[in-house]
Amino acid sequence: MTEKTEISVIFEERDTGNGHCVGYARLNAERSLNALSLPMIDALLPKLEEWAARDDIACVVLSGSGAKSFCAGGDIVGLYRAIREADDGSGGEAEHYFAVEYRLDHLIHRYPKPFLCWGHGVVMGGGLGLMAGASHRVVTQSSRIAMPEVTIGLFPDVGASWFLGRMPSRIGLFLGLSTTPMFAGDALWLGLADYRLEDEQRSALFDALTTLDWHGERRYDDVLLAGVLREFEDEDSADAARADSPLFARQTTIARLAETVGVAEYQMCLTREAAADDWYAHGARAMAAGSPSSLAVVHRQLAHDAKASIEDVFRQDLAMAVQRTRQPDLVEGVRALLIDKDKNPQWQPSRLDQVDPASIDAHFRLPDDYSGHPLADL
Repeated sequence: MTEKTEISVIFEERDTGNGHCVGYARLNAERSLNALSLPMIDALLPKLEEWAARDDIACVVLSGSGAKSFCAGGDIVGLYRAIREADDGSGGEAEHYFAVEYRLDHLIHRYPKPFLCWGHGVVMGGGLGLMAGASHRVVTQSSRIAMPEVTIGLFPDVGASWFLGRMPSRIGLFLGLSTTPMFAGDALWLGLADYRLEDEQRSALFDALTTLDWHGERRYDDVLLAGVLREFEDEDSADAARADSPLFARQTTIARLAETVGVAEYQMCLTREAAADDWYAHGARAMAAGSPSSLAVVHRQLAHDAKASIEDVFRQDLAMAVQRTRQPDLVEGVRALLIDKDKNPQWQPSRLDQVDPASIDAHFRLPDDYSGHPLADL
């Protein structure tokens, strides 16, 4: 019997005819909605580093296979198994996963060449981490973007303190606590995306990139890429999407929610808003069902203006992620949602009023068994 090895990321280099190439990387796990696995990260990191160092690579494009999703988030089933298999009391391979994932995200944020991310369909969690740092970010009519981590006992990581924390009206706090999905117009208004194209334009756009007169000079090539994206973008459709942003329309109310004293009061006020406006019902349900300790962590994480550099944000994210892997809620949340699928997680603690503030404080530093920070060199 012949074994079939699935290629987790498909790489392609296309010649532009003027001594340059465009590098294309496509996540290739359509059945899992291109969930970001460790093999994907292990393939992407060295290839993106190689392309960054090569003079002939003028631009990099990152996309996902299939019509449904760019990337539905991290491979949380893989994380679940890694944590369960660790026998030393730590998160084992799971902690390594977070460290290399954030290193990959950081590379994209600081990439020295134009970096285009095609964010169609489902873009959640780790998928948004990949997209957020790209220099040119595309959303489409099918884009559905969210940070749903509190539902599995985690928190919005992958640099979320940086991009959520800079949103107006404390909308980032709302998105982190409520898991409310964003559409293309929301992403454009909030600065998570730069262009709105149609799903059907992907192949034509990718082909057009090979016809451009790339110079290999960053400022020139950024403008060149922006120009072709504007040619493909229907300005009226993009403006209509922005005007139809539910988050923009409700920003005053969302800002008022953030004036609450703590996360319990925030949840109470959100539940009250949901009774008057059904649009808030998703968020109210998510907070009611989410991990109480995760909700408390997220409130501490995003309740204040973001001032830290992206490097410090990733270092803090890793400390928080390591601490969450060593708490029972992450394994329990994944079990309830994706393994047994009973949707009945037994959170520890089970209520917000039982959350110990000292345990929340501990999330913002690495455990004592770390002698140094794995991301100290960022």
